[in-house]
Order: sequence, then structure tokens, then C-alpha cells
Amino acid sequence: MEVREYIIAEADKLFCQFGFKSVTMDDIAKHLGMSKKTIYRHFSDKDELVTILISEKISTQDCMAKDTAQNSENAIDEIFFAINSTNEMLANMNPKLFYDLQKYHPKAWMIFREFKEKTLRETIYKNLERGIKEGLYRDDINTDILTQLRLDQVDLIFSQHDQYTMNKYNLAQIMVELTEHFLYGVCSLTGLGHIYASKLKLKTEVPAAATKI
Repeated sequence: MEVREYIIAEADKLFCQFGFKSVTMDDIAKHLGMSKKTIYRHFSDKDELVTILISEKISTQDCMAKDTAQNSENAIDEIFFAINSTNEMLANMNPKLFYDLQKYHPKAWMIFREFKEKTLRETIYKNLERGIKEGLYRDDINTDILTQLRLDQVDLIFSQHDQYTMNKYNLAQIMVELTEHFLYGVCSLTGLGHIYASKLKLKTEVPAAATKI
């Protein structure tokens, strides 16, 4: 791994654990066992490091979403495969991460917001349309309204996390619970039978409610 990628990867671990605000460039240098001078050869400041990190995460997420849509057998499988791919990341993520991002790194926050409002919106909408065509989702749902609802759930998880975590649940657990609730609402009778099958096939486990953050 090149030095630049190594710095990004290790800084990401610290940010996910402690949040963006709490981690300084000194902390990153100490964690990496290198001088700040070396870090500043690759990044002008912490804000640039965070912005690049978020951009790369979003690019990776976009590729994963496209790959998931192309390789999943149906719309429900697509949903559970997506949960699997983000489960570890969310389980280890400090709930305050996105609050810090919005307050202290506005450029990176705008990149995330643009991704959510364009790419994620399109992904959700296409999944709903796919599910209807496959007969797995009800054909009377309003895809525009439910796409917005799903986006609002994402906002809810990150902006009001403290009302859901209660020092008992991590972000992955909340995401799984809300996603399954969403699916049970949009699925047809045929689709309802596929939910459990998809969970088994993709080996998706609902995190235990008692797991601490």
C-alpha cells in the first residue's frame, strides 16, 4: 500500500472510532508512527484529508451499489446484499461521525449530500421499480414517496442516532431493523416469502439487540 492510501486507511479507522472532531493530525501521526511532516506532504491539512477520504468512500460505495444491482437475483436480494456490504462499516462507526462531518467539514459534507440526493436516490428508486416488475413489491406503491421515505430513514439514523442507540445498539443494528421494516411494508405476498430466503442465502444476520456500542 502506498503511503497516501495507508494514511487515508488508518485515519479512517480513527475517525470511525472517535469522530472527526476528536482526532487531530497529531493523533494520526502518532497512530501511524510517522511525522506530521510526512502526512503534510500528501495532504495540506486535516480538512483535505477528510474530503479525500469521503470522496473515495463514496466512489467505492457507488461501485458496490452498481455491482450489487447487477449481480443480485432480485430486488430483495439486492437490499440484503447491500446491508451485508455496509454492516461491518456501520457496526464500527461512531454515531457522531456525520454530525462532525456536517459541522466541521462542510466541503466533504456537501459531497456526501450530493451522493445521497442523486446516486442513492436513483439506486433506491430503481430498486423499487425492479421489485414491482419482479412481482416482489406491491404494484400500488408510490415509488417517489417511498424513495424519499427511505432517504429520510438514512437521515434519521445519522441525525437522530442518540434516540435509537441508547448505548445499546450500533448503527448497523438500526439500519437492519429499519430496512426490514421498510421491506415488509413494500413487499407483495410473494415478496414476503422471499425476505427470509434472502436473509439465509446471503447469510445476513440481524445483530443481537443487546450488543453494546
